[in-house]
Amino acid sequence: MPRSNRPRGRTPGRSDEGASDLSRVLAGWKRTEAKRDGLWHIQPVAALQAVKSYVCPGCGLDIDPGVAHLVTWRADGVMGDGADITARRHWHSHCWKIA
Repeated sequence: MPRSNRPRGRTPGRSDEGASDLSRVLAGWKRTEAKRDGLWHIQPVAALQAVKSYVCPGCGLDIDPGVAHLVTWRADGVMGDGADITARRHWHSHCWKIA
């Protein structure tokens, strides 16, 4: 009988490693930056994911649907993470860089 080189004990097509790699990649997009007024979490939003209109707090202009931008919220707020996330703002990438 020929020898089988397939690993035993795993279901074909099912990989737990792939799920952890995906979550690691998605979590890698969020970063923390230090600005003059403290630490901020920054989450980029791709143009395909931007489906609503927002007002940029940097320039006061609209961020239209389909425009890539950044979502920011405080990383060191005194009211807790929940309050910081509800106070997040959408910025043009350029406006955030010069703020």
